[in-house]
Amino acid sequence: MNEVTKDNAQGAETSARDELRLRVLRALEANPELSQRQLAAELGVSLGGVNYALKALMGRGFVKADNFRRSGSKVAYLYVLTPTGLVEKASL
Repeated sequence: MNEVTKDNAQGAETSARDELRLRVLRALEANPELSQRQLAAELGVSLGGVNYALKALMGRGFVKADNFRRSGSKVAYLYVLTPTGLVEKASL
């Protein structure tokens, strides 16, 4: 594979990741109580893809995860857009 083809492939991959992150931000803004599994189903991507996107968004400080209990024994997360995340989403 030549350098131009590699650069184009990497650019498309980066663009797809950015698009997924934006879609995750929009979905969480609408409903922060969505689980990763529900996000994956709603966005039509794999659970691992959603997990990867959420970790990237949390690493950048755009999303934070808070623990809460839905029932007596189940622990779940509430994903909340941070002020920085809201600004980033608006700029995209």
